[in-house]
Amino acid sequence: MAHWLVKSEPSTWSWEDQVEKGVEHWDGVRNYQASNNMKAMRIGDRAFFYHSVNEKRIVGIVEVVKEYYPDHTDASGRFGMVDFKAVEPLPTPVTLALIKEDERLSHLALVRQSRLSVCPVDDAAWALIRDLGGLGPERGVLGSGEAP
Repeated sequence: MAHWLVKSEPSTWSWEDQVEKGVEHWDGVRNYQASNNMKAMRIGDRAFFYHSVNEKRIVGIVEVVKEYYPDHTDASGRFGMVDFKAVEPLPTPVTLALIKEDERLSHLALVRQSRLSVCPVDDAAWALIRDLGGLGPERGVLGSGEAP
C-alpha cells in the first residue's frame, strides 16, 4: 500500500463534505506531476486529507476505491481523477507549522513543493503523522504489530 496527501480548499471541498458524501471523485487536478501521482494510486492506497489555504492542516484519511480514469471536468481530455472514500478523521489535526518544525518530515513534498496538490508520503512519515494526529499504528497493516 502506498500513501499520499491530497489538498483541498475547505470552502470548495472539505473533510466534512467528503464524510457526508462517503465516496467521491477527486477531480480538477491540472498539474502534470500531481496527475502522475494520481495515476500511480492503487485501490486500497490511503491519503491524508489536507485543508489548504487558511487552515493548512491534515484533518482526515481517505482511501482510493477507484483508480485513475478520465476527469469529466477536463475539456482537453488530458487529465483524470480517482475516487476516494472517507476512512477516519484525525483526532488532532496536524498543522503545516508542526510538520515544518519536525526535521523528520522536512523531506515531504508538502514542505518542499508547497503548491503540489497530490503528493506521495513515505511509510515512516505516514506513521509519524498518524501518531501526531492521535491515531497510532494502522490496524491490519504489516509491520504495525497486528495481523492483516
